[in-house]
Amino acid sequence: MNEAPKPDLGIYYEMLRSLPPKQPSLSFLSKEWGDVDAWRTEARRRLSEQMNFAPDSTPLNSSTDSKRTEDGMVIENISYDMPYGPRTRGYFIYPEGREKLAGVAALHDHGGFFYYGKEKIVETGIRSPLLDEFKSKHYGGRSWATELAKRGFAVLAVDSFMWGSRRIPLESMNPAHAEPFRGLREGSDEFIRAYNHYWDSTEAGLTMSTVLCAGTTWPGIVLYEDRRSVDYLVSRPEVDAGRIGCGGLSGGALRSAFLTGMDPRIKAGFCVGWMSTLGSMLRNHIQGHDVIMYVPHLLEMLDIPDVMALHAPLPLLSMYDREDGLFSLEGQTEAHNKIGSIYEKMGYPKNYEGKFYPGPHKFDVQMQEDAFEWLREKLKPLP
Repeated sequence: MNEAPKPDLGIYYEMLRSLPPKQPSLSFLSKEWGDVDAWRTEARRRLSEQMNFAPDSTPLNSSTDSKRTEDGMVIENISYDMPYGPRTRGYFIYPEGREKLAGVAALHDHGGFFYYGKEKIVETGIRSPLLDEFKSKHYGGRSWATELAKRGFAVLAVDSFMWGSRRIPLESMNPAHAEPFRGLREGSDEFIRAYNHYWDSTEAGLTMSTVLCAGTTWPGIVLYEDRRSVDYLVSRPEVDAGRIGCGGLSGGALRSAFLTGMDPRIKAGFCVGWMSTLGSMLRNHIQGHDVIMYVPHLLEMLDIPDVMALHAPLPLLSMYDREDGLFSLEGQTEAHNKIGSIYEKMGYPKNYEGKFYPGPHKFDVQMQEDAFEWLREKLKPLP
């Protein structure tokens, strides 16, 4: 049996590990909460305050920029406004001739792959060896958002803050930061590699440090943008606004945890490959996650499993990879047990499902099929 590596911060690990409370104050397990709705309202309010991102209200001004039908599926290129930055662009895919479908916000991953966002989970026809390799490694070679739509869902997949259509236009950047791309043809494999490497390597030191010094947080910005996706879904006549779900892998799973926990319009949420207790990550698994999950004083109030469990007692699915190099199996198991205990305490133990799969960090074909079936069951029309 391999011996566990020494802590990343050596002798200071024990001191840091001792700082967070054993049970965050706003966890449903922290005390005898008499009123579930009052607990959830207070926890959401406090978490929203700490994420600290509330831009001025802006209409969606949504548009369908192109539309086609293939093999019975309607594929729309859509876009809508944000209060800042370029328009959000994405795909809205649904079966032809169907009305009042369950809607799903399909949340793309991080993956250190910034050039593409939605394209990582939607079949777009783009032929890129880098994109194909990424999908093969993480998604079993499939475009899972497109596959989900084929199962009878109305699926929305858009770019998140800093990805795809929401990335920083080069002409708007400090020229010193655009230097790595100079002379490369935008869209070429060389450009995509350079772009991904640059933003992945500077994410903590440039992007997130600037965000934090401005007084806000990455989870706050991304939650705001993901809630705009729900705004778009409920605006569509093809969608039953009472049957909205969401899910994603890795960074998309972290997004799903916050969106599921914080937006009451989500009726069923799933996350894949990003459910662990934060305390378990302090030893050897913080590096690589940077500060994209950082919310000031989060662990005093709520751990990541507590955040997603704000959704309780509505249906929740968490999928774990046993050999996931980004999280320890111990931390994943702790999170699984904690969410299960919250649902048990509420009296709805069957509404949470946690499934462990062999292998590394991924959302493979079998996991996708299990998630699709779970969504079909949880978002089916009421009799």
